[in-house]
Amino acid sequence: MGDDADSHARFLEVIVKDIRIANIYLPNGNPVGSEKFAYKLAWMDRLGRQLALWLQSDTPTVVGGAFNVIPENIDCHKPASWIHDALFQPEPREWYRAYLSLGYLDAFRTLHPGQGGHFTFWDYFRQAFEHNRGIRIDHFLLSPQLSSRLESCDIDKGPRAQAKPSDHTPIVLQLG
Repeated sequence: MGDDADSHARFLEVIVKDIRIANIYLPNGNPVGSEKFAYKLAWMDRLGRQLALWLQSDTPTVVGGAFNVIPENIDCHKPASWIHDALFQPEPREWYRAYLSLGYLDAFRTLHPGQGGHFTFWDYFRQAFEHNRGIRIDHFLLSPQLSSRLESCDIDKGPRAQAKPSDHTPIVLQLG
């Protein structure tokens, strides 16, 4: 997306029933201060420019996937544990807020304001899932045209509870 030299598969866009659906896997960016972190920030900049362009069209847009950003302190079990991680740094968090300031809404947070303890990722260590010590880093952003159609956005913890699961679990969006 916006960089022909970028060989990573991180973006898929389709139009389904007159809605643009973009699925992303935003770079992790660790360790902080490395070229991986610079790559993450450059990618977030390109995403921001693309989000702004989409707002200029009449096509409603959903952007979902692994953003690898912990937007707010409420989106992690223990903020102090993440202060040195790329997912929690001020710059990615500022980019995420910039996307919201364009007019996009965080579908989950819109329907669950102020509610902590809702996560989409848990480490495999020290029974993080069993003790709900996780982070919310998978998101759905909706363009303003879809705000009135938002019916639900919930985290499905079922797959994470299975044997040999992914460290992420699905977040599920329903529009009317």
